[in-house]
Amino acid sequence: MSEMFCFQCQEAAKGTGCTIQGVCGKTSETAALQDLIVYTLKGIAIFAAPARERGMEMAPVDKRIREDLFATITNANFDDAALLDRIRAGLACRDELKRWLAEREIPVSLASHDAALWTADSAEALAAKARTVGVLATGNEDIRSLRELLTYGLKGMAAYAEHAAVLGAYDAGVNAFMEKALAATLDDSLGAEELTALVLECGKFGVDAMALLDSANTSAYGNPEITSVKLGVGTRPGILISGHDLKDLEELLKQTEGTGVDVYTHSEMLPAHYYPAFKKYSHFVGNYGNAWWKQTEEFESFNGAILMTTNCLVPPKESYASRMFTTGNTGYPGLTHIPDGKDGAPKDFSAVIACAKACPPPVELETGEIVGGFAHAAVMQVADQVVEAVKSGAIKRFFVMAGCDGRMKSRSYYTDFAAALPQDAVILTAGCAKYKYNKLDLGAIGGIPRVLDAGQCNDSYSLAVIALKLKEVFGLDDINDLPISYNIAWYEQKAVIVLLALLHLGVKNIHLGPTLPAFLSPNVAKLLVETFGIGGIGTVEEDLHAFMAV
Repeated sequence: MSEMFCFQCQEAAKGTGCTIQGVCGKTSETAALQDLIVYTLKGIAIFAAPARERGMEMAPVDKRIREDLFATITNANFDDAALLDRIRAGLACRDELKRWLAEREIPVSLASHDAALWTADSAEALAAKARTVGVLATGNEDIRSLRELLTYGLKGMAAYAEHAAVLGAYDAGVNAFMEKALAATLDDSLGAEELTALVLECGKFGVDAMALLDSANTSAYGNPEITSVKLGVGTRPGILISGHDLKDLEELLKQTEGTGVDVYTHSEMLPAHYYPAFKKYSHFVGNYGNAWWKQTEEFESFNGAILMTTNCLVPPKESYASRMFTTGNTGYPGLTHIPDGKDGAPKDFSAVIACAKACPPPVELETGEIVGGFAHAAVMQVADQVVEAVKSGAIKRFFVMAGCDGRMKSRSYYTDFAAALPQDAVILTAGCAKYKYNKLDLGAIGGIPRVLDAGQCNDSYSLAVIALKLKEVFGLDDINDLPISYNIAWYEQKAVIVLLALLHLGVKNIHLGPTLPAFLSPNVAKLLVETFGIGGIGTVEEDLHAFMAV
């Protein structure tokens, strides 16, 4: 047997799977513990649905599932001690559900499954169990592929739902589906047809989760506005906040006000500058750096304190590890972790602020500004202008180039593709994939920038809303009749739920790159190709010709 097997991200070794150590940097021990977290959650899910039906208070269970799935997303948590704590807490949650149902003599399907029964306490026993429950425990390749596709969709959904939950927004249907789907991955009576149906249903609830998060963000911080964000640096010490969590940013900005410390965004936190609620903070000064994978260079030159709020953490260099902090579902051994506040109180970022005060100002990487904030509300404000540009022929085609950035050199394709687009094409983007082209000088069409950045990967819902609104405006019956092509880069599991959500909305002929997911078996890949027209990427010239010929 290999040391590990993980193929949940785009950078799976050799395009098949990591078997010794993750390309992301996680060890085989960490990978096994993450597998065991998921297995533990499946055990919880066995009892969650009947408990929910009988009226048990499910908020703590829902929170456990969301947070623990989020902790297993690529580049989120590398801290084995924290993962072991999650497993132990998960077992306690499962057993409490089991006791509650037993007291009421409520029968439970799959109650005899190992996931419902196993127990262990010591780190050694948990590690031994972890080695038995990984991806390869499912022997049939197609069933394994569908189970993992569903699981990775659930991980992405959990991330969106958890971001919404910290802002007080919940959707019982989304949480219930996660439990139903997790339990279904244990049911050997379900074949490819039933699992395929669940995968597509996952896309429906993915839309719901994305809409929930959009509503939570805009209710808390206002609708994003078209904004120019500064790229330079000031002369004061700074804190660099990365990841995705806007609530953490809000609390950090409040606590740093008047301290003489500036706050900068990094990578997927760039779109925070678009929200009206954050613009009142004069010490919220700009964006520093690029996509997540460049952090080992950029964190070093930043000089100040660094706060990682969610996934997209790269194992840090020793040169800056002492000034790096994690919070939420993120963790790395040796880094200081900022815990949640007790009883709903704000997190205490005083250690981060103290660290920043003792540091020199950041080294400037670049100057100038970058424009974004084209979420659905902002685009709808200029909808007449956009529609007229389409009708006049000034805009011939939109290209959705959302998704993730990554280290592979082949991702330069997306820079070259954006640069090669004809002058009458507009890019719609969200996520860190934009860093491949958002600093190119692509100009504008009648005052409309040719790169319209809707925000984080968390804001991909905006791109769906914009497409559906254009469908309505042009009086079309099919979303695929719009002059929109989808050329999406992917990396981790939030991209998986975005893909499933688009499929649920009826979008076809999506191109995924730089490689198709390793977790798609040949038969499952064939199903997606034949049913939805999913495709990979070729050369820039070939793909442009194919897109423009539609």
